[in-house]
Amino acid sequence: MNAKSWNELKTVARDMPFVVDRIRLSESGIVIEGPFELPPLARLSEDDQAFVTAFVRCHGSIKQMEKYFGVSYPTIKNRLNAIGGRLEFVDIAPRSTRLEILDQLEKGEITADQAVELLKKGN
Repeated sequence: MNAKSWNELKTVARDMPFVVDRIRLSESGIVIEGPFELPPLARLSEDDQAFVTAFVRCHGSIKQMEKYFGVSYPTIKNRLNAIGGRLEFVDIAPRSTRLEILDQLEKGEITADQAVELLKKGN
């Protein structure tokens, strides 16, 4: 799917949520079928995706964004806040793996009860 057909699909969907049922990798011809939700950034409008892309390319510099778009600091901040409000927060804190928890238990750094709790939490 090229950018034009992607934009047409988003226009037809009129910002309603939709699910992709089939993906074909054009290079290999491999097809994956099943319901797939779009990642959060793909759900943004084309303009918001361009804004986020520019923000990343400007290394998060609002001052550079002001120059690039020719608007004020508050305008950039308001747009970032609006986009951020539509995106789910992603927790990137590292979690303990099962092996790390078992290693801590073996070394006596945590009790068996603590290990069980950590494993239940998925940490």
